[in-house]
Amino acid sequence: MGLSLLTEDENAIRDAIHDLVRETIAKTSAEFDRLQKFPRENIELLGKQGYLGMIVDPEFGGGGASYLAQTLVVEAIAAADPATAVIYEVHNSLHIEAIWRYGTPEQKSRYLPDLCRGLAIGAFAITEAHAGSNAAALHCRAVRTGDRYILTGRKMFITSAGEADRYLVFATLDPALGEKGITAFLVDKNAAGLSFGAPEDKMGIRASRTSELILDQVEVPLDQRIGAEGQGYKIALYLLDGGRIGIAAQSVGIMSTALDRSLAYARQREQFGDTIGHYQGVQWRLADMATDLHAARMMTYEAARRREEGPSQRPLFAMAKLFASEKAVQHAADAIQIFGGYGYMREYGVERLLRDAKVTEIYEGTSEMMRLIIASRLLKNYDLDNI
Repeated sequence: MGLSLLTEDENAIRDAIHDLVRETIAKTSAEFDRLQKFPRENIELLGKQGYLGMIVDPEFGGGGASYLAQTLVVEAIAAADPATAVIYEVHNSLHIEAIWRYGTPEQKSRYLPDLCRGLAIGAFAITEAHAGSNAAALHCRAVRTGDRYILTGRKMFITSAGEADRYLVFATLDPALGEKGITAFLVDKNAAGLSFGAPEDKMGIRASRTSELILDQVEVPLDQRIGAEGQGYKIALYLLDGGRIGIAAQSVGIMSTALDRSLAYARQREQFGDTIGHYQGVQWRLADMATDLHAARMMTYEAARRREEGPSQRPLFAMAKLFASEKAVQHAADAIQIFGGYGYMREYGVERLLRDAKVTEIYEGTSEMMRLIIASRLLKNYDLDNI
């Protein structure tokens, strides 16, 4: 049954992706998590089925769909496999979108078709050891030499590092310039001087590889710069706005699974002669889970609808991520509590929800940063009545 707030096309996409996820991605999710296996075949499948580059014009291989349609896909994937969801989200919201919005016509023609078909995977590299939340404090250097740039530095916590075929790397032309020196570059995986650290041993989303990216005098041709010199910081902030909508959708997907599994268990698990769903303590948890899921979903969909308004709605994007991610963590823990001792065991699949949910409060902007974004705009008279 479709949702009335979605268009006919969006409802059709929502139904189709749920079917695809259930029939394919969901079946390998637990195994990939256990083995820490990068789900490349999932990304390839999503490309073949037309779910990559959904907002990109069909001329360049995309679907020409709405941003909300792409958000629906993230949510559906995350309900079954949050690791695939974040790979998908970075590939689309942070890599493809950079080329689509800021690339030259030649760059779009050269890169977007393979990215939209799943023949290449894209990554996003901005975080450094001393420049996490403070993205303007990058140490990675780019020195122009004729018709190319030489990049040197290290990036950390990079999703798909070592697996992706191309990286959107942010480096500074001059640290003294601060954010005005930051510039964006496309770096090929096989570029001389580019290497990767060992995969991080993470708490959750274990099928999504996270590694250090090391640039040692990497030559990048001029035609692989995205945007103008010094435009990188503005580009990064714009892309991260969309990324935060994606992480909100990932959180919603996790929450929906927490509720579904908790309801099923509450209906069949018996204690003291009745199902545990009969008891108020469980009922209230379920009621709160359903209420917060609905609220998070509506906030996320509204943020996706207003994506094209850009930075003017940055607090709205931050609100969606803040609320959805924190509620995902809360209700993943509730699911474990409802399952009791069984919830603590991997066999039942709810302990993973908490492991996977926690990082949504951290990556693409911590909850603390989301609150700073919201509060700073409020203090500048952001009009909540017109959101």
